[in-house]
Amino acid sequence: MEKERLPVTDLSLRRLLDERTADLQRVKAEYDNYRKQVRRDRMTVREIAVTNVLRALLPVLDAVDRTCEHEPITPGLKEIADSLRSQLGSLGLQSFGDKGDAFDPTLHDAVAHHVSPDADRLTCTHVLCPGYRVGDHLLRPAHVEVAGPPRSEWDTRLGRGTEN
Repeated sequence: MEKERLPVTDLSLRRLLDERTADLQRVKAEYDNYRKQVRRDRMTVREIAVTNVLRALLPVLDAVDRTCEHEPITPGLKEIADSLRSQLGSLGLQSFGDKGDAFDPTLHDAVAHHVSPDADRLTCTHVLCPGYRVGDHLLRPAHVEVAGPPRSEWDTRLGRGTEN
């Protein structure tokens, strides 16, 4: 027994074409979203990898900086130091923490506090170790000495009690 074929009408062809078109548009949108997600994931993995490499190289940078401070600068040492700073900078490494900066506890680690009664805020007076960041990501706070008003005054300004 042969199946009876229904007549194909323009309306049924139009409906079938619309369904296939909608299916194709949906698959294309899903693929576009997938590509965007993969791109975002790759960027995130890259940022994490760069951050980990930079964090691992900070002791090397510190050693080179200490050597430059305490040893005569030879052309070879200067080239190594400049090349290291340049390459780390090209990866987005930024140093911060300068003498005279306002003390920011989110960026600075105060290792000493010197009282200066005429000061109205805490100020970095000596940078023992610079801080580093990549973009908005803090790799290491700057280790600094600060000078400013006595502790009770800046505790009051920060909204803390003086019971400590």
